[in-house]
Amino acid sequence: MKLEQNDWKKLQIPLAILGGIVVVVVVCIVFAQQYKADQEQALLTQQNQLNAARQRYQSSGLEKEIITEFLPQYQALINKGFVGEERRIEWVERLREQHKNHKLFGIKYSIKQQEKYTPAFATNLGGFTLSRSIMQFELDMLHEGDLLQLTESLSGANAAALILRDCEITRLNEGGALSAQLTANLHAQCELDWLTLREPATIQSVVGP
Repeated sequence: MKLEQNDWKKLQIPLAILGGIVVVVVVCIVFAQQYKADQEQALLTQQNQLNAARQRYQSSGLEKEIITEFLPQYQALINKGFVGEERRIEWVERLREQHKNHKLFGIKYSIKQQEKYTPAFATNLGGFTLSRSIMQFELDMLHEGDLLQLTESLSGANAAALILRDCEITRLNEGGALSAQLTANLHAQCELDWLTLREPATIQSVVGP
């Protein structure tokens, strides 16, 4: 069928309306697809936030259980002076007390300034800072057992942590046998490390002194 010019003029308006409708439909389809993609992304973001919140909640519960379980042992370490600020005066008093209890000969000692310490055996301190103060002391002894008594009593159950680094023992009466009398036969020069753990700020806010 052949359309005349008048027929095309009559179809111009319907064709324009149809074209407009097609354009509107295409725009609606594109908008709907974009809206669906945005909603899917928003849903995924909410799911991720929910999972993260659930993990934080579970983690906080686990941390609370760990704190509750180990708090007594941790508090014991604080009471001993191993965790927290250095208690140098208490160390000196304990040294004097044990020296007096064992009725040892005179002792001379000095304590160096505290410094950060990174030993080979401590690979993961969980945010704690390990420090040490080096103590040097000299002690006259009747026999080697005097030194053992002193160091064992200093590292007892309720004492701060220490590591005996080095000891040099020399005989006072060269060439003679050890005397059983109450006179010094040996002289010891020793160094030991007094160790202290400094708490991370997050733990300081949870555990009081």
